[in-house]
Amino acid sequence: MKRQFTLLITFLLIFFIADVCLGTVYIKPHQIWDALFGIENPQTSKTVRYIITELRLPRAIMAVFTGAGLAIAGLLMQTLFRNPLAGPFVLGISSGAGLGVALVIMGATALGIGAISGIGIITASVVGSLVVLLLIILMSLRIKDTMGLLIVGLMVGSLSSAVVGILSYFSSSEELKRYVFWSLGSLGNINWDDLLIIGLLFIVALLLLLWIIKPLNALLLGESYALSLGINIKKTRWIIIIITSILAGSITAFAGPIAFIGLAVPHLARLILPTVNHKILIPTAILLGATLLLFCDIASQLPFSNYSLPINAVTSILGAPLIIWLIMRKRNLHF
Repeated sequence: MKRQFTLLITFLLIFFIADVCLGTVYIKPHQIWDALFGIENPQTSKTVRYIITELRLPRAIMAVFTGAGLAIAGLLMQTLFRNPLAGPFVLGISSGAGLGVALVIMGATALGIGAISGIGIITASVVGSLVVLLLIILMSLRIKDTMGLLIVGLMVGSLSSAVVGILSYFSSSEELKRYVFWSLGSLGNINWDDLLIIGLLFIVALLLLLWIIKPLNALLLGESYALSLGINIKKTRWIIIIITSILAGSITAFAGPIAFIGLAVPHLARLILPTVNHKILIPTAILLGATLLLFCDIASQLPFSNYSLPINAVTSILGAPLIIWLIMRKRNLHF
């Protein structure tokens, strides 16, 4: 087990440095060191320092937060629903964020507001996520069955998508273009203030997560077994929903919807370390999710070229074949 964790940490560091180094302009590793610690070096110009500290370093850190956060959310959803195809957006949180952004971008002209700033889009995404979260929490008070809550989440997502479709039909090409760009996801529009917010929310989610590790292990054996151990199912379910909403909602707000990371990483974690113990699965998923998204970010930048790809497209291209391979390899997905 120590060997696997050592390898995962090593790969994470390698891909993190590579993500900062690679891009339109190649930056040498020692230049990163110079920029971070203010070391004077003729090879490290002010332009290079700016690229490192204001563009690539925030992007790489955001990739770590995003990959780790979506991996945790995916693992929690699969444990809660005991469904290998559950992902971090299964409760419709991503769809709610998308609906909020669509209302702001594609409804602004109709209301005579004009162009909406980036802060407005982020706010709309957060509000959309929170509205869906409140709806799910209210419904969870009436719906005692976990699978029923899963179906409600999927229906909320379908309803949000339908409203977005109607808005798209009546929107201008410029509004549609702006919404499509947001929906493709991006890690490149992040600054240090954004990272501070994401980091604080990530810490809050981790603290809540430490509180429910034992109940998570019990839930895998069924709610009846968990109840026999004295686990408060209702309280645990609420905490899982809140953690998932904090992580998925904040990440979607700042980076847009990013697919397949939350679905694929938990299965990879179980493949590398065959266990159901969340004390092992959670750190494994965090390291794998961060490393995988760093790799996707490197691929999306098309190093040494002037072009880049949407991060959501890259994660889908890599994630879909990965899930197919896992199904073909194991014949079925199980815990």
